[in-house]
Amino acid sequence: MNQRVDYLASVNRAIDHVVANLEQPLALADVARVAAFSPFHFHRVFQKLVGETLAAFVRRLRLERALGMMARAADRDGGPNLTEIALACGFSSSSDFSRAFKQRYGLPPSAYDLTVHRAHHRDALVDRFPDQRLQRLPPGDNPDGFRVTVRELPARHIAYIRVLQPYRGGVVEASERMVSWARARKLEGGQWLGYTWDDPVLVALDDCRYDVGVVLPGPRPPDGEVGVLALPRLRVAELAIEGPIELEMRALDWLYGTWLPDSGAMPDEQPCFEAWRGLPFGDGTQHFALALQLPLR
Repeated sequence: MNQRVDYLASVNRAIDHVVANLEQPLALADVARVAAFSPFHFHRVFQKLVGETLAAFVRRLRLERALGMMARAADRDGGPNLTEIALACGFSSSSDFSRAFKQRYGLPPSAYDLTVHRAHHRDALVDRFPDQRLQRLPPGDNPDGFRVTVRELPARHIAYIRVLQPYRGGVVEASERMVSWARARKLEGGQWLGYTWDDPVLVALDDCRYDVGVVLPGPRPPDGEVGVLALPRLRVAELAIEGPIELEMRALDWLYGTWLPDSGAMPDEQPCFEAWRGLPFGDGTQHFALALQLPLR
């Protein structure tokens, strides 16, 4: 096996463990054990492949999860409980959270303007795709007639390939490799999913991670760069679309900005999925036939 692929598989196991346990202590030795590395070697391999130390990665993900919780609380009732958010994101106290937040964002969380933050990141997303019309859909507007169905999804195992910095490219190529892997094992007929672990309106584009994967008939071990993720039973708000990337962006705006606040539902700490009709990018990169699936508590 290619050594870099082997290392990448180990790092992805570590990332999956971190994401699933952000509210818990995450010692280097424990995460290295999940990746089947000694702590010394794991520290170096992780930093080389991810671009930051494990400690910096964990701290950033905790802060980004806190940003998301703050944003949802502000959208709902205007007053996030920072102590509850701090503890839910793995900080030992609200003061520990406030220090880490100020160090990264320049202001304490109580004084931070999330509206400006989201506008800045939205502009960066639009700038990354100058040929697309990604104007924001105002809250309440629904010119496309979007409709949501709430449904239950069973617990599943997903075989996936992960793309770091997906907004710089690589997603289509990863999808092709994933489809080739699935075809060789007669698994291409399963449900195909794409999902980003990070909200690009809150997280810097170069810090985002995207997985493309297929639902498996049962558990199986990782295979080279193909990891395997266990997803719990989920309740999701599902919105079906068929059209260009601008339509998907409008759908996401409406789902998060209008439907979610009006519904009274709370999102779960799981990514919003793209459930493809057929193979991923089966109609190329200009037309998408899929259902957005937003996990709910």
